[in-house]
Amino acid sequence: MSEENKNCACPTKCNVGGQAVIEGVMMRGPEKVAVAVRQPNGEIVVDVKDSESIRDKYPILKKPLLRGVVALFESLVDGMKALAYSAQMSGEEDEQMDSKEMAMTIAFSVVLAVVLFIIIPTWSMRFLHTLTKDPMQLNLAEGFMRMFIFLAYISAISSMDDIQRVFQYHGAEHKTIYTYEAGLPLEVENVRPFSTLHPRCGTNFLMIVMLISMFIFTFLGWPNLVERIISRVVMMPVIAGVSYEIIRFAGAHADNSLVRFSIMPGLLLQKLTTRQPDDSQIEVAIASLKAVLPEYALNDEEEATVGERTEKISN
Repeated sequence: MSEENKNCACPTKCNVGGQAVIEGVMMRGPEKVAVAVRQPNGEIVVDVKDSESIRDKYPILKKPLLRGVVALFESLVDGMKALAYSAQMSGEEDEQMDSKEMAMTIAFSVVLAVVLFIIIPTWSMRFLHTLTKDPMQLNLAEGFMRMFIFLAYISAISSMDDIQRVFQYHGAEHKTIYTYEAGLPLEVENVRPFSTLHPRCGTNFLMIVMLISMFIFTFLGWPNLVERIISRVVMMPVIAGVSYEIIRFAGAHADNSLVRFSIMPGLLLQKLTTRQPDDSQIEVAIASLKAVLPEYALNDEEEATVGERTEKISN
């Protein structure tokens, strides 16, 4: 995840971010969001929309810490929309989700995350309460339990065949962004050699969230279960905001050895959430990235025939 520079005319490289979807890749640029999907017939279809953010309407939300919370929520919404579109275009679903279904899916995802990573870890500490009543020790043990559940969840889904294909597209997304950041033409042969591990990856963000929450929660004392759950839910936006700033800093200083060392856990975790893509998957990532970059902007006539353009890319 990364914050796009809305005022960037790209004389230098703009910040771009993305996400793997079903048989495709979503990319976010300075002004556009695009989802490119490989259809069953081999054609690449690209859906391009204007990138709209509440931060443009309320500039205060661009301030440090606040911008991270907004970016996280908007990334979740955009990601769900992209997944729904990719499922439809790849033949996984016949109908697009409406707004109500989208809201219910997001709400369910949030509730599931709260249950898995907040309620279960802090509730399970009741079994350690007979061994120690030290609040810091209990909070630290809870943090390790949360990390264990997180890593177990990632490991479990990474073994699924369908998810492994998504992780291949995840790798293609990272490689393509690296190629753009290196100033090379967006061509398959240029993309192929780059790493699948990127410092601004959402996986890296989640790892930082886990580590920061472990540190902060250690000093919150040990009230009753309900108060512990509420305190952790309330603190999550703050933790997300701090983690976002760390990701931004790491992305801007990725060549610094100390920064590389500090984000190494997140980079190592990406070995589970990315796979080496094949050339056809790289082509999809390239199509998505080109669609959001001003230097590759389509004129009106080309936009009207985007199907022809993407079909040529896939051949």
